[in-house]
Amino acid sequence: MNSFIESREEMEQLLREVRFGCLGLAHEGRPYVIPLNYAYVDGRLLFHCALEGAKLDHIASNPTVCFTVARQRGVVELHSESLCQPDSESVICYGTARVIEDLEKRTEALNAFNRSFRPDAEPIPAERVATCAVVEIVVTDMTGRREQAGELTCWRYRFT
Repeated sequence: MNSFIESREEMEQLLREVRFGCLGLAHEGRPYVIPLNYAYVDGRLLFHCALEGAKLDHIASNPTVCFTVARQRGVVELHSESLCQPDSESVICYGTARVIEDLEKRTEALNAFNRSFRPDAEPIPAERVATCAVVEIVVTDMTGRREQAGELTCWRYRFT
């Protein structure tokens, strides 16, 4: 059984550094997982997408989601006398997703998303904002783990 450290700093650092993750949704009893790029800003995950599509349909029917990121450092060893775990880190976030409808708030979110990739990015024009959906996931809790040099560290944090 893993013992957890009640901390969010390490997990948030990984969420800010990794730029690609997998969004897990459920629709009519079936799992739906899609890879996407995102930004992590103030306890929220932000991503943009088309104005219609399966992701938005699934979020509308069930806004409870999970989102995971991972990073592997090193190579997987052969299954022999040594352990086969490479150095790696991962975080799983749980939360509630919603489409940001208000154009002003959508503009703020898109600019925060854009600036997380390019801090000097110009503001996104209003006509571009109108053609793009933005989804915000408010993270309620997260768990993470790091395996490094054979040592396992596990974290968890629940936002209040």
